[in-house]
Amino acid sequence: VQLQASGGGLVQAGGSLRLSCAASGRTFSRYDVGWFRRAPGKEREFVAGISWIDGTVYADSVKGRSTISRDNAKNTVWLQMNRVNPEDTAIYYCAIRRIGSYYDTSNYDNWGQGTQVTVSS
Repeated sequence: VQLQASGGGLVQAGGSLRLSCAASGRTFSRYDVGWFRRAPGKEREFVAGISWIDGTVYADSVKGRSTISRDNAKNTVWLQMNRVNPEDTAIYYCAIRRIGSYYDTSNYDNWGQGTQVTVSS
């Protein structure tokens, strides 16, 4: 399965964005998917995850203003982020979780190319 993140860009603080993670090669309806981000000078960090049965988990930094969802028929997972702030500036990646905690990058593979999100103040 190959994943491709898209939907990034420049957005003003307080605005919203919707990122897409499209899968190709195989259906990913039985896979758990996570979103991560890497801000300049920082480690890659977990943002949100969704299980193949639509269970969701969020990092505290985005909880309450973000929604992760999926449409298996479209082989796509979305991340909707509202009330963005400059701290959300990062490259966003999606990946498939194989085992273990959603928060641990080592539990993921099939990392897609990221999409840059820049939030202006």
